[in-house]
Amino acid sequence: MSFSKKPDHLELLDMQNIDFLSILNHLDDGVMIADINGKILFYNTAQSKIDGLMPRDVIGLKVTDIYVLDNHSSLIMQVIHQHAAIRSQTFFYRTCSGKVVNTITSSYPLFTKETINGVICFVKDYELVQKSHSPVFINEYRSDLGNNTMYTFADLIGREADFMRVKHMAQKAAVSSSPIMIQGETGTGKELFAQSIHNHSPRRREQYVAVNCAAIPHDLLEGMLFGTTRGAFTGAMDKPGLFESAHGGTLFLDELLSMPVGLQAKLLRVLQEKQVRRVGSVRETSIDVKIISSMSLDPRIAIREEQLRTDLFYRLGVVMLKLRPLRERLEDMEELVTHFIGKINDRLGTHVKGISRKVHDLFIVYQWPGNIRELEHLLEGAMNMITQEEILEVEHFTPGLDSLEKINLEDWEIPVSSAQNIELSGGQYPPQSLAKIQADQEKKAVETALYASRGNVSQAAKALGISRQLLHYKIKKYKFFRGDFIPRP
Repeated sequence: MSFSKKPDHLELLDMQNIDFLSILNHLDDGVMIADINGKILFYNTAQSKIDGLMPRDVIGLKVTDIYVLDNHSSLIMQVIHQHAAIRSQTFFYRTCSGKVVNTITSSYPLFTKETINGVICFVKDYELVQKSHSPVFINEYRSDLGNNTMYTFADLIGREADFMRVKHMAQKAAVSSSPIMIQGETGTGKELFAQSIHNHSPRRREQYVAVNCAAIPHDLLEGMLFGTTRGAFTGAMDKPGLFESAHGGTLFLDELLSMPVGLQAKLLRVLQEKQVRRVGSVRETSIDVKIISSMSLDPRIAIREEQLRTDLFYRLGVVMLKLRPLRERLEDMEELVTHFIGKINDRLGTHVKGISRKVHDLFIVYQWPGNIRELEHLLEGAMNMITQEEILEVEHFTPGLDSLEKINLEDWEIPVSSAQNIELSGGQYPPQSLAKIQADQEKKAVETALYASRGNVSQAAKALGISRQLLHYKIKKYKFFRGDFIPRP
């Protein structure tokens, strides 16, 4: 197997005896090499960590045996068949052990002269890519507003009642100097809210500075936050910290719970005194900074598990914003899908108009562990698979949605037998469309099941043969209120 013909100016290097595989094994990105049949010949340590699989259990097997992929959906097999590279593609897949992975993947054909004899694949874990961009993760397709931000409240998509309530709370809290704490699962939009708050505040013309506390080694985080003084430790220089850099503006402390408890005590003192002292210095500098923090865990649970100091919570959680996960915002699904498809069309030059009914129903019952971020990247992956089609079908999606293999889409519809029969007088043609008749049947079936279960969603869903998530969606769709089905004394 040959990587390429060596150029003349590399003749002085003994290319044949350089241990390239050893170098590849020490890269931070995952690397796989497969032969012309898709059999794995090399699988580095980083890829092992991404997939949660051991190299000894992988090498020698075909990619379609290791991953829940086929010759059409596997990027490695696509490169073999097309004899062309696939670069920087958002790619969701599931391993044979059941782990779902969100990646940015590039695959390149390996040639001996004119003959392809293998593929090399470079894989980046998407979550690690986001964390590695410090202090702010910048979207390459969106321009900076001039203060280290890209988003305003106008960019927050959704009409669901609780989402709108939280959005209005954030707008009100933005005008004060009080700290704001945002709690929500990964991918729910905490960074977007933080930037929007800054751009709605009197500090909008000043800098927004963000740091992901989980991405910075603990021994470096203190110096990054508070600054350093020359001679404080080996190699230390006079350098302002993020507090000083954010003076007059906003400091966003993302993933606050990753900050060591000891450092939280020093942070608390800075917040109380409104002064910061660089590491190794005796001089204090006054600061004026609005603090926004975020965490994925409920702060009260974090306090109980000793991940968060109680006094720091009281100081930072003056205003609490809790972002609901996507699986609880199903009313916003259609608007979010439309928004992302339009955005990705502009980026890729595609002409997708929407998703099919089956894909829509799949989205409704899927749990969305990566929330809105996962939705966007799943749509982007599917739109890379489309050619001239205008509607995204299930086959366009890679198997990142593990529901694809677990749920029969046709079984999600409410059985007609569950509803009351519709009588047609005189054998005449139905006065309504088939879709309207089915919708009426479905609405009546949901209503009947809720009455029979006395408002118990789990029992009603079981009786209808659908998931709780899908029933919750249909309750909202038909504007039912669960309390109306609970008998009153």
